[in-house]
Amino acid sequence: MLAEAFDYKQWADRRALDAIRRVGPPPSAAFMRQQLNHMVIVEELFRARLLGVPAPHPSTNTDLVPELDELADRLIESDRWFARYVAGLQPGSRSESISFQFVDGMPGTMTRLEILFHIVNHGTYHRGAIARALDLAGVPHPADTYTVFIHSVEPERRNRG
Repeated sequence: MLAEAFDYKQWADRRALDAIRRVGPPPSAAFMRQQLNHMVIVEELFRARLLGVPAPHPSTNTDLVPELDELADRLIESDRWFARYVAGLQPGSRSESISFQFVDGMPGTMTRLEILFHIVNHGTYHRGAIARALDLAGVPHPADTYTVFIHSVEPERRNRG
């Protein structure tokens, strides 16, 4: 189920990126880019925590928000990294606790499984904000629920029952 959750995340992120690309000139997508920037930074921070390496960012946002193409590349690479990480994760290490420092300086401890759940859930939350911004920009937002995903990748499920 964990591997499937990250397959779902990749699918949903790509659908969101495709929709954002249909928004007008760059200023129209500024909020959406900020949301993507935050998503990617958080994923990069937690990847560093999983690997036990120093935090790559001092904050969960930046003053300057990268262009959409850069954010898309980073998000797609992050999705691929997490999918590979999950595929190679030994079942016994899922419950291993990792202690770290949040960017606000507060200490934290989470299991590897909790971190991975957070990554999937965090992306869902911010794609929801992006969906609302897409609606306001007059661009239909993609349905990105888990039920749509499983019936998209396994269309034969529509005929069961």
